[in-house]
Amino acid sequence: MIHQKPTLEKISPDFGSSILVKKHTEFLKQIKAFWHFHPEIELVYVNKGKGKRHIGNHLSYFNNSQLLLIGSNLPHNGFTDRLTTNGSETLIQFTPEFLGKAFFDVPEMKPISILFEKAKKGILFGVKTKQKVGLKIEKISEKKGFKQILILLEILHTLSKAEDYTLLNADGFAFEAQPQDNEKIDVVFKHINDNFTRHIALEEIADLVSMTVPAFCRFFKKTTSKTFTKLVNEYRVVHATKLLSESNISIADVSFECGFNNFSHFNKLFKEFTGKPASKYRSEMLNLIQ
Repeated sequence: MIHQKPTLEKISPDFGSSILVKKHTEFLKQIKAFWHFHPEIELVYVNKGKGKRHIGNHLSYFNNSQLLLIGSNLPHNGFTDRLTTNGSETLIQFTPEFLGKAFFDVPEMKPISILFEKAKKGILFGVKTKQKVGLKIEKISEKKGFKQILILLEILHTLSKAEDYTLLNADGFAFEAQPQDNEKIDVVFKHINDNFTRHIALEEIADLVSMTVPAFCRFFKKTTSKTFTKLVNEYRVVHATKLLSESNISIADVSFECGFNNFSHFNKLFKEFTGKPASKYRSEMLNLIQ
């Protein structure tokens, strides 16, 4: 078993999303598995593949497919799945409160709330449940916004009713870690939040957490799956959407207010993150308000 402390992984969904969905159709050799945990619940579905699962104090192997639900702060090793022909792996990560703190407390959501509690020990589902939800899980990556949330709720509802499951960490000690190693990443996120409207040099942020620039870049990418520059730009674009919908200042002024020194660069990134130009975004928001 692994004895070192698990590393906190900071999950950062894409712009405009409250959940993170990833779909892999080939074995990713460049991703190195590591012992980690995160507050987000993680749903993993592999339709054709083989590999190792290490969750809490449970260690086993699979040689066809697997459907797992890993609860909040349950340490696990990154999966080293090798996908076979036509195989794919879909990963969905979300916080227990992604729809609001009280959403899963209402009577209709009680089964899902109980499911989340069971998931803290790691749940492996059987063939029947895989057949019921497998295709839905694979298709969720093709959806956006409201439809994606609806499909996820349908999947969670089905999982909450499933009877063919095994609790992987049931016989072991309660292996639920608390986020003790997140001080550095919290400092970084607070600094971004307070300073994203100006240029933040890598040397500045690395020095803040007493790291060299190369070490910080590796640490940040491993922890968030994003580069520091991309995350700062996401903060800026989110702020831009707020200014575009709530103020009358020009789009050029919005870009500078958000920390972009180059207007064309702002336009390019805004469209990349939101799927539409800033001018179209503003006009659509105004039409919604009227």
